[in-house]
Amino acid sequence: MGFGQIKRKLTGRISLFVFSCIVSIGTLLLYNIPFFNYVAQNSNETLWGKLFLIASLTVVMLAVNFMMTYLATWLLRMVGRILLAVLSVINAVAVYFIITYSVIIDATTIENVFNTRYSEASAFFSWGLWLFVLGVGLLPALYCLLQPVVVGTARKLGIWCGGALAVVLAIAAMNISQTLWITQHDTELGGLLQPWSYVVNTFRVVSSQHDEQAEEILLPDGKITDHEKAVVVLVIGESARKANFQLYGYQRDTNPLLSRQQGVHVYEATSCATYTTAGSKAILEPKNTDDLYELLPNYAFRTGVDVSWRTSNWGEPPIHIDEYLTDTELAAAAPDVSEPLYDAILFRGLRQRIESSPKDKVLVILHTSTSHGPRYADKYPKEFEVYKPVANSVEEGQKNVGMLVNAYDNTIRYTDFLLDSLINTLQAMTDWKSAMIFISDHGESLGEKGIFMHGLPMRLAPKTQYEIPFLVWTSDGFRRYKPTASQPSPSAGQLPPVLEQHYIFHSVLNLLSIQSPAYDESLSLFE
Repeated sequence: MGFGQIKRKLTGRISLFVFSCIVSIGTLLLYNIPFFNYVAQNSNETLWGKLFLIASLTVVMLAVNFMMTYLATWLLRMVGRILLAVLSVINAVAVYFIITYSVIIDATTIENVFNTRYSEASAFFSWGLWLFVLGVGLLPALYCLLQPVVVGTARKLGIWCGGALAVVLAIAAMNISQTLWITQHDTELGGLLQPWSYVVNTFRVVSSQHDEQAEEILLPDGKITDHEKAVVVLVIGESARKANFQLYGYQRDTNPLLSRQQGVHVYEATSCATYTTAGSKAILEPKNTDDLYELLPNYAFRTGVDVSWRTSNWGEPPIHIDEYLTDTELAAAAPDVSEPLYDAILFRGLRQRIESSPKDKVLVILHTSTSHGPRYADKYPKEFEVYKPVANSVEEGQKNVGMLVNAYDNTIRYTDFLLDSLINTLQAMTDWKSAMIFISDHGESLGEKGIFMHGLPMRLAPKTQYEIPFLVWTSDGFRRYKPTASQPSPSAGQLPPVLEQHYIFHSVLNLLSIQSPAYDESLSLFE
């Protein structure tokens, strides 16, 4: 066979049946190896039972992908093939992140994607990603677009797609005993199955966000009960995990300043989620709920408190106040500040802002991004690079986890400096009763069991992704703490209670002297 004949064979028109078979097999082999790896590792079947399950899932996957490829191409023609090409590229990106960062593409991951700025997303861009997408995504996409295909008749459509559906139903009936196991592992299986993981979960997230567009549920009216000058500064940390705080027993001196600061109360706490949107919502709402109740800054503002929100982050639920300032807006008002911006910009001019308030009650919320990956080393000024050498990204840190931990611990040192400076500022404001509260939205994985960053579903997440720091400082004589909630270390064999993020809402109402039917004394840190 000559070169010309080979070329004609490779570039000649093929039937839609053959095209659908090729696309289905390619999807299986290129994008779903992590899926089958999970099945092999987690099935409790015997060897033969495990092999039968894997074979059954293989046939089902081939049949479903064949059927959807055939239908999309037959019904939509070129539009369908463009859709297949786009899915190939997205599949490659999804598999790269599954392999590299041990993520699962569930609704949480999709929501994180929707709430990620380009400035943060670009930190994931690397030559490894581009080369992987080129070889595993773009080349298959070009095949989907350029391969000549004979579409065929409606009769063939019915025969082949009907046959594929019959195979799926038959295999499902043969594996009815696996229903319980599949149900128990549905999040993991669905999050590793391409392209269905991101397709289905994107529809789920869009539907959920549409439902949340409704007005937030207003809380009962509250009132301020005194005229004492009082300010609360709530600092919402980003990806700060308890395990790397010296105040919680970490062997490194990551809190050299706060550990010497008098009056800092340290609480055992867990987050309600492992990603920013849900974690920040939990910090600001009165109780754990899927509904959108009036949030702390909105409620305090409506009650008459002077509220200011400063942020270098994103993903928080809707904030309805007059003063919402981003880090770039704060930097624009300070001509001597140059790029890159660090979280110190959020703290700049805070004393002047508080003391110039026309009201007796002030609430300032600082939404930081100090420990957000994947480039921890970009989150702090170089003078805070105490632990060296550092990994410049999570991807680089996979080859040397110690270097990644160094970079992360430097972010905690920087957080320590920012919080200590804030406490010193509040201490100097002798005309005001003041409080500083620091709590993280969630934790972070730094390579434990091969897992990095955050965002795993709560029932799968390691404790490093939900055990968080919770620190409180108040000026002298402001409020009396409840006696048992704060214990830096276990005593007499008793562990301190583990608090939830909703303590913030009720504790702040207490500090700002807001009397309200929404206030729950049992969820306040103060008497």
